[in-house]
Amino acid sequence: MRVVLATAAALIAFAANSLLCRAALGGGHADAASFTALRLASGAAILLAISRRSGGARGGSWTSAAALFIYAAAFSFAYFFLPAGVGALLLFGAVQVTMIGAGIAGGERPSPSVWAGLVLALGGLAHLSLRGSFMLSPGGTLLMLAAGAAWGVYSLRGRSAGPPVLATADNFRRAAPMAILVWFAAALAGAHHVTRAGAALAVASGAITSGLGYVAWYSALPHLTAARAAVLQLSVPVLAAAGGVLLLGEVLTARLVVAGVAILAGIALATRRSRPAPTPSPTPART
Repeated sequence: MRVVLATAAALIAFAANSLLCRAALGGGHADAASFTALRLASGAAILLAISRRSGGARGGSWTSAAALFIYAAAFSFAYFFLPAGVGALLLFGAVQVTMIGAGIAGGERPSPSVWAGLVLALGGLAHLSLRGSFMLSPGGTLLMLAAGAAWGVYSLRGRSAGPPVLATADNFRRAAPMAILVWFAAALAGAHHVTRAGAALAVASGAITSGLGYVAWYSALPHLTAARAAVLQLSVPVLAAAGGVLLLGEVLTARLVVAGVAILAGIALATRRSRPAPTPSPTPART
């Protein structure tokens, strides 16, 4: 039950983070560099404050921190070039390839039900994301694929990290200066702006839905296979779309309902536990 609750909290936080990012960047309240820097810096601040009670941040690594920074920065910059739905499809497609590919390379062998659930869920995501004809931006596509691959690496490394709060705090502490350097470069080029509303959205994204959400995710990851952890994240676009309907006044469409049912059915199929084969009862010995 603890793993279920941690996983659910993490996925809800990821969806809420998407809404905060959409509100800040789509509403013109912040540029990508400022949003990313404030997001990672505020996440580092809250997590370092929490981790002090347990002896300070530790258990992270520069590799995980670099993956976290690449994900956060590429995710923000990619949405200048891509529609939200297409971006979600590219992001989570790259996450699936990265995590499931690494799991197979490490010896995992997903069952047929996992593969069937993955295909069903990805089909639902494609139905949700692809709205008519569109032209993909090569730059935006590469950025979002990089974001998905980086998030896959960050999640995979979290399966063997130290205590969740301490490891996440350490990763944020290392990643925040990278984002601040990018923000400083943008400021020198005069390509930055942030309003009070944008700053508030970025801080909420960093301190709550990123920082604390990633702690929940790191606490659940050691108990999930790479394939299941990858497929579960396909619920995030559905949760984000539902949040858009409830909180941002977006329209509930038949496309959303059909895609949501397909994604959730695929996740249920991929994560169900197979029953062990019954042990044959011993044949009584003949006398």
